[in-house]
Amino acid sequence: MRKKLLVSAAAAATLLLAVPASAATPTPGAPGAGDPYYPTYGDGGYRVSHYDLRLKYQPATDQLEGTATLLATATQNLSSFDLDFALNVNSVLVNGHPAKFSVVGVQKLQVTPDAPLADGSQATIVVQYSGVPSTVSTYGFDAWQRTPDGAVIADEPEAAWWWFPSNDHPSDKATFDVSVLVPDGTQAISNGVLTSTSSKLGWTRYNWRENKPQATYLATLAIGKFDITTGTSPSGIPVINAYSPDLGDNEDAARSSVERTGELVDWLSGYFGPYPFSTVGGYVPNVPTHYALETQTRVFYSPRQFANGANPSVVVHELTHQWYGDSVSLEHWSDIWLNEGFATYAQWLWSEHEDEGTTQQLADYVYSSHPADDPFWTVKPGDPGAANQFADAVYDRGALAIQVLRNTIGDDAFFKLLKAWPTEHRYGNGTIAEFQALAERISGKQLGDLFHTWLYTATKPAQPTAGQAHSATAAAPVAQPRSWAQIKAAQQH
Repeated sequence: MRKKLLVSAAAAATLLLAVPASAATPTPGAPGAGDPYYPTYGDGGYRVSHYDLRLKYQPATDQLEGTATLLATATQNLSSFDLDFALNVNSVLVNGHPAKFSVVGVQKLQVTPDAPLADGSQATIVVQYSGVPSTVSTYGFDAWQRTPDGAVIADEPEAAWWWFPSNDHPSDKATFDVSVLVPDGTQAISNGVLTSTSSKLGWTRYNWRENKPQATYLATLAIGKFDITTGTSPSGIPVINAYSPDLGDNEDAARSSVERTGELVDWLSGYFGPYPFSTVGGYVPNVPTHYALETQTRVFYSPRQFANGANPSVVVHELTHQWYGDSVSLEHWSDIWLNEGFATYAQWLWSEHEDEGTTQQLADYVYSSHPADDPFWTVKPGDPGAANQFADAVYDRGALAIQVLRNTIGDDAFFKLLKAWPTEHRYGNGTIAEFQALAERISGKQLGDLFHTWLYTATKPAQPTAGQAHSATAAAPVAQPRSWAQIKAAQQH
């Protein structure tokens, strides 16, 4: 047994904060997490392990008050660091001591502790803040959506700035506790499990916990009046869904789709392995937007997704992200194919399951539907650029590339690969290069030319060889699966 070393609280703080004389001179954290698409997002000088958010929200005025406590670890000798945030900050504490802070640029809160943080030391950062999120615009847009009885935040790649300070990049994932105080009769919905509720003096507090690492953009919050349904999937996964009571003609179609979540998550587990989280579900608020978003464990669906009737395909798409995008998150935003290509391909698998066109027929359809001079082919799914991150080609050409990969390595290796990726990178991050390496290891084949041609070439690839996807000129066209690319693209800013 090791002997305990007893020190005073003041001495402990000094040990944690002080930088040895022989160490490198403390410097500010790197300006951004190193993502070429979004060079100012995040900070390279620390990592966050947990966010504790204690919020109070008044729907009538859209007034939000909050205290965010971040548990972080310095990754260098740190003289100052940045948080991504857009509301008004009242105070900042670092390890219990007041810290200097200032707003830099559009969404940067620069924090200078009263003493440098040593490389590897832990820090507790407490930020008190307030504001009216719907009045805050960054880079010309506001991700915070007002509803008739509250508000919703669910967007990509930016969402956190409007309701909590963060190291806003998917490469820095953390667990979350979200506690929200709202007027009685109003509800608050977030990720994970509802651990408790309590009411006092006309206000009700909802406490949510996501105990698995989560990217900041996947944190969601919905405040308003909802009909909440609960149950379990056939395999026993708890399911929590919620619907605004004023969805109009879209309500029945929304329920007919989202209430299949338990069935569909179990079906997808057959392809991707065990579901990685402790609960699953979705919510449909009364918002005018069109898109759906894979917010972790609690998917956001716009009611417009169900304007043409029941749409289980979009539920399949967003649930697939729980493996491909949420449990295994992209390392850089250029790796977006790992999210959207596979979620779209899962829709093709569902189409085949429903006898509405095989994955091969749908790949053929995509290939033959876009002539060589179509700008569709100029977007490289493996590196589309920030402006085309949610372009149609990332989804549909990305899924076509997956069918070509499947035909090249064979079904045995392919379906082993589908499970191996979310197993080997569970709760972490991954890159396309790492996925290619895994595919080569499992298949025993060199796949560099395939990945280059189908993911990184800005022209229409030559007609695939026999055994791969081929032009469907002799086949009757099948219904193209609903694509969420144009929907999401229209909502990004």
